[in-house]
Amino acid sequence: MRIGSIGGRAWLVTADGQGVDIAEASDGRFAPDPQAVYDIWDELRIWSAEFPVDRLVHVDPARFDLPVPRPRQVFAIGANYRAHAAEAGVAPPEQPVIFTKFPSCLTGPNDAVSIRHERVDWEVELVVVMGRKAQNVPSTAAWDHVAGLAVGQDISERSIQRLGPMPQFSMAKSLPGFGPIGPLIVTPDEFADPDDLELGCAVNGVTMQSSRTSDFIFSISELVEYISHLVPIYPGDLIFTGTPEGVGATRKPPIFLKPGDILTTWVEGIGTLVNPITEEQAA
Repeated sequence: MRIGSIGGRAWLVTADGQGVDIAEASDGRFAPDPQAVYDIWDELRIWSAEFPVDRLVHVDPARFDLPVPRPRQVFAIGANYRAHAAEAGVAPPEQPVIFTKFPSCLTGPNDAVSIRHERVDWEVELVVVMGRKAQNVPSTAAWDHVAGLAVGQDISERSIQRLGPMPQFSMAKSLPGFGPIGPLIVTPDEFADPDDLELGCAVNGVTMQSSRTSDFIFSISELVEYISHLVPIYPGDLIFTGTPEGVGATRKPPIFLKPGDILTTWVEGIGTLVNPITEEQAA
């Protein structure tokens, strides 16, 4: 199953690019709010197997907007790829390194990202969207609590990140627009192996990151287990699972995003984000 949002309304989308407005196709059984679908995820999955295919219409991918607009919590994982930890010069962590992104930073798969700093970096990420409340969940049952997977960018302002005696991860990674996700939420059963997906990003058509999630230090199952033993994770919550090697800050010389750039981000089997980088205008 694939879920997207068009005009702030939840859509069910097929693998060949057709779709239906869920509220309309269900004759009002489900609300149009894309965030609400995660609270009734099991019921929606049953309906999706029976929905009226005669109502399918072609969907232009450029119309997709933010598919999870109001999560309660947005978790993010640092140094979760072996190659990225190596390029950053840190030892692989012994337990997940967790910070948060503020939900206000989230934006859609086709939205412009306005910047006003000079050290803004890219970080392609696979994003987990939860479909059931998870609390004290063992890794063997973790996937049962996952609604689906999305493409994400953990855009980061490196100067803010390094201000002061301690890292400022949450603030540096939560400026407006610094969390593009989408274009769809794809259920785990749509993948041959959801634990081994190709992902990457490019700036102006030049590939900057290219890896596979099999390079994770902590798998999705292990992350859900670890986080859910600390705090409950709710339907619609997000987990940004970390970025692979190839970020701009570690290049020699460093490369950062600037107004006029086009940031393109993809994950195998899900789709592509296309986010123009623009200059933030003074209020």
